[in-house]
Amino acid sequence: MTSLNDTSSALSLLKTRKSASVKTMGEPGPTPEQLRTILDVAVRVPDHGKLAPWRFVLFEGEARGKFGDQLKARWQKLHPEHGADSLEFQRNLFLRAPTVIVVVSKAGPHVKIPEWEQLLSAGAVTQNMLLAAAAQGIGAQWNTDWIAYDAEIGKAMGLSETEKVVGVVYFGTPTAPLEDRPRPDPQALLTRWHG
Repeated sequence: MTSLNDTSSALSLLKTRKSASVKTMGEPGPTPEQLRTILDVAVRVPDHGKLAPWRFVLFEGEARGKFGDQLKARWQKLHPEHGADSLEFQRNLFLRAPTVIVVVSKAGPHVKIPEWEQLLSAGAVTQNMLLAAAAQGIGAQWNTDWIAYDAEIGKAMGLSETEKVVGVVYFGTPTAPLEDRPRPDPQALLTRWHG
């Protein structure tokens, strides 16, 4: 049974969660135990039909730089007019944080569950990762960037032709205070239906 203090703590976390900027993220990243917790929490989402229509690709250590070489090569092919600074920036995308997880949607045709619902489940997985990181004091940011939409980079990550990147989630230790942004007034977005 959840106590009043647990509920209060959970609501406080939900009301104050902020993204950490990957531009100011440093070591250390999540420990193996913390990473396990992030993934355990991630999969506790609505999943109509129990399809688990998502999976994860983890980049840590030297793998981030090796993948960066592929990002650089692909960027150079796409943008041959770009100079060395631009290429190096692309090469270092995954080096900005100690741990990077790519959330992959496996959504596909199903007799009962629309692909849209499966994709929404993958979005919920990604949000749960952010919440689990925040609850453990780990900085996290959900990005996409061009790599989420490039088929060749998808192949380099091991994605099938039908899989899609939902998010690139960076994890590390914030080296600067987390900044909040203006949030919309939910009451202004609420319509009461009266029949």
